[in-house]
Amino acid sequence: MVRIDKKATRLYVLDTNVLIHDPAALYQFDEHEVVIPMTVLEELDKHKNGIREIARTARQVSRTLSDLTANVDLSQIREGIPIPRLNGPEGRLRLLCYDDLETPDHLENSPDNRLLTETCRLRDERADASVILVTKDINLRVKAAAVGVPVEDYLTDRAFDDSDAMLGGARVYPEAGHDGRGLWESLKADVKVERDDSGQVVYRLSGEIPADWHLGMLVSDSDDEASFEAIVRDLGPKHAHLELLTNYRHGASVWGVHAHDSRQNFTLNLLMDDEVDLVTIAGSAGTGKTFMTLAAAFQQTLDSKRFERIVFTRAPISMSEDIGYLPGTEEEKMSPWMGAFHDNMDNLLRDEHDGSTTWNQEATRQLLGSRVQIRAPGFMRGRTLNDTFLIIDEAQNFTPKQLKSLLTRAGRNTKIVCLGNVGQIDTPYLTANTCGMAAVVQRFRDWPHAGHVTLKSVERSRLALAGEELL
Repeated sequence: MVRIDKKATRLYVLDTNVLIHDPAALYQFDEHEVVIPMTVLEELDKHKNGIREIARTARQVSRTLSDLTANVDLSQIREGIPIPRLNGPEGRLRLLCYDDLETPDHLENSPDNRLLTETCRLRDERADASVILVTKDINLRVKAAAVGVPVEDYLTDRAFDDSDAMLGGARVYPEAGHDGRGLWESLKADVKVERDDSGQVVYRLSGEIPADWHLGMLVSDSDDEASFEAIVRDLGPKHAHLELLTNYRHGASVWGVHAHDSRQNFTLNLLMDDEVDLVTIAGSAGTGKTFMTLAAAFQQTLDSKRFERIVFTRAPISMSEDIGYLPGTEEEKMSPWMGAFHDNMDNLLRDEHDGSTTWNQEATRQLLGSRVQIRAPGFMRGRTLNDTFLIIDEAQNFTPKQLKSLLTRAGRNTKIVCLGNVGQIDTPYLTANTCGMAAVVQRFRDWPHAGHVTLKSVERSRLALAGEELL
């Protein structure tokens, strides 16, 4: 892209997709000037009708612009409308309108080309300032570079800067060895071991605590057969409290499911922990996300009776061409999207009732089905879910706003589990660091009642592994 010579005064020209993507984008440019061309206002006017999310967002942007221009006179509009901010100096909003704007002959008269023409003219008029076009349209950024227009992507909504930097939820110290003191020597911390009122073994650390630790993370001395696995319950600059995890590898199990490594064991502990209300599980296909989550849901719904029902939902986003409208009730319409749920339930029943009669398996299937509700996310707004184990599958295909709407459905005694793989995003305009999954992991990083883990491949089929290598 064009190298930007940023001067003291900067004018950011916003494309329509930036405002629709983030209606609060006007307030994200500090003390600099934000420019809204007439082309953008016309596109917002075209998008405002309807009940789709893009129409609601366009109306919200129009209301924001209306509020900013409500009590200003003509001279303020020409000089720039003040944009109030909670902290720091206020910026200014400029509305750009040219009566004699003409698109170059070699370009067709399209909104993108008109926006480029407006930006070029503003750049020529304001030689004292840096005029920068901000757009999320990759093709428009390439066209801007071709005509020498400084251009940037809108990055404010990113949960983190690097797409590979999403929290792993675990800190493994393989150099510590498998002796009891190796870990503490590598951490350079004093440790005191005691048992709390509930019988849990707690390690109280004092000294220099690693900067990358956070609440709810796994601390282990190995990725596989670890001798020490604990969760961070309390954390400060000079202290930390670690609580030992239950070992679900051999003896204990969750609905007959055992862990294969430290991260799977940590996942089962988070799913079974009464103190953790929000669990986010990331990982590639075949790492056991849905399998372990359903096992924990059945265990706590049918055996321990902690929850009354299981609600399973996911974004109905197809990987390729849509097959059109589906007949039937809400659950029947959602059934084709729930292949992962049905496959994992079949595997759980096969393991649980291995060798039993077909009649017993069918009776168990009906019992499980009576406690499981399959719901479309579009009909969840306004609901309050009490005593519910809510599973949100394919969370990476939700926007942060959509996932927020689902998380706020939680009522009394409700646990929410978000499953996803940021490497498999099928929703347009979402990336690994702007999707809802990334936003939830980052925002709930330091909440004591949330936990996150990124699983690694354990037992993959030869066909799946060969497919990944070929692609």
